[in-house]
Amino acid sequence: MSASDETRRKLGQIADDVARSYELGRPIDSLESTALPNTRKIVEAVGELEHVVYMGFYSTRLLTAANLRQHIAGHLERAAQILMPQIARAVGYLRNGGAAPGAAEQRFSEDVVIDTFAQLPRLRAQLALDVQAAFDGDPAAKSIEEVIFSYPAIQAITIYRLAHELHLRDVPMVPRIIAEHAHSKTGIEIHPGARIGKRFFIDHGTGVVIGETAVIGDNVKLYQGVTLGALSFARDEAGDVIREIRRHPTIEDNVTIYAGATILGGNTVIGRDSVIGSNTWITHSVPPGTRVTYSAHETSGESRQHFYTPVPPPDEAP
Repeated sequence: MSASDETRRKLGQIADDVARSYELGRPIDSLESTALPNTRKIVEAVGELEHVVYMGFYSTRLLTAANLRQHIAGHLERAAQILMPQIARAVGYLRNGGAAPGAAEQRFSEDVVIDTFAQLPRLRAQLALDVQAAFDGDPAAKSIEEVIFSYPAIQAITIYRLAHELHLRDVPMVPRIIAEHAHSKTGIEIHPGARIGKRFFIDHGTGVVIGETAVIGDNVKLYQGVTLGALSFARDEAGDVIREIRRHPTIEDNVTIYAGATILGGNTVIGRDSVIGSNTWITHSVPPGTRVTYSAHETSGESRQHFYTPVPPPDEAP
């Protein structure tokens, strides 16, 4: 079915109106698309790196000790060829106000890619611990293979750890594009600036938010709907948000945070070995070894939070 002449005329008028709207000079009116990084290409590079990390799980070809290096090298080469111009574009756009990247940006992107890829053996060691934490932390998991293939948290954590390395090297835009790709696929949002320790596990995962300046220790387990967020945004004298400050909480080692808990603020510390119950709202620090629970008062209907410090074992009692 083809459009009528009248419909085509109206569409032409709309196109004229939209084109004129680009003359207003707003931030969204930029026409520098060729100078900006390409999201589709960046996601493609992430896929190549996921193959490198979990080669035996992603490969469609028979792998042997003899051909493993060849296949790894192929994925690394393709990922590098994709990422280097995208990083150069991002850096050039930031430095040169939309101009095409120059020689300095090209050198920077090559150095960043090589330096980041050199971290892959260490990242694989970290991710092996994350995968094991998922298997150990979920009785429903039947195998390591099931965890890698089907747990959204593993994909989110894998992509976070890759994006975090680029963030540490001051790459603009690209780490966030990578992280938001994971967010769109898994429902788990981990800012690449967050600092996360060993053996990290997110059970179920949907709706988890971990902010840019959050710090998470070792052996931490989160459930779905947990937010590690900002309590408020400090502003300067001009009313602009001050960005380079701690806004998100610190979660120390061996903490479990159950579904729907919200923990806010850059000065908020959840002490080691604590358990944070579902649906709690925490804006101040919690001492180590504390259990926090939420309940509604039976008669008044008011919500209350309860803090319990476990009694030490007999051999530790005073």
